[in-house]
Amino acid sequence: MLELSSNTASLPAKVEGSVNVPLRPDSAPTIPGDAAPAPVAARTDDGASPSEADLEAGRLLFARPTRFMLSVADLDQLPQAGPPEIAFAGRSNVGKSSLVNALTGHRAIARTSNTPGRTQQLNFFDQDGRLRLVDLPGYGYAKAPKAQVDAWQRLVFAYLRGRPNLRLVLLLIDGRHGLKKVDEEVMQMLGKAAVPYRVVLTKSDLVGAGELAGRADDIAATLRRMPAAIGEPIATSAARNHGFEELRAVLAAHAESATDAP
Repeated sequence: MLELSSNTASLPAKVEGSVNVPLRPDSAPTIPGDAAPAPVAARTDDGASPSEADLEAGRLLFARPTRFMLSVADLDQLPQAGPPEIAFAGRSNVGKSSLVNALTGHRAIARTSNTPGRTQQLNFFDQDGRLRLVDLPGYGYAKAPKAQVDAWQRLVFAYLRGRPNLRLVLLLIDGRHGLKKVDEEVMQMLGKAAVPYRVVLTKSDLVGAGELAGRADDIAATLRRMPAAIGEPIATSAARNHGFEELRAVLAAHAESATDAP
């Protein structure tokens, strides 16, 4: 069932020419020292509509402080595996950083920009010691040198394929444009790596209700062919604060219990 995310990209960077880099997900290295990706783990997030108890769990989790941990530009800088991690992936300028801000209730914990490809590193945030949020560089089009974008994408795919405590990827799709070929390539890569993902539509306030519903139905039909996909698309709007109660409930289902957190 549809609801409404946020939207613009992220961290400052030196900008040069524009490039459109083809994805090569199968060439991404695995993270040194990690075993091959495990099968999709059993999960409490089964894609069903959240109950009142689920919504309350999400509210309580995100009522707690969100803390920026670190930015990672290379695999050897990754923090030691700890609490479950939720990664935010999507095309450049889809709105990952804005969504993180709206989700956590912080206006600028993740920096945003209107320039595609400004998030250049993996940015880690701690949610009450029970969950980590990971804002990834966008894939596809970016205003940056080709070699630099290649390096970002190698880092992103290596993280997605080899991180042992990665529990879920939120795959962000611009509600105005729908699914692109590059998004389907990422879905296939996640499926091969046995990483579960949930589609989140962003900027949904900029689309008419009928058009948005049709787009969501088309995406849902594609997802039914993807074994690692979970549930129906969640439509969000940071501008109108729509869709975030459900999204928080989804994330809370993956968090460590309060008694397990340090």
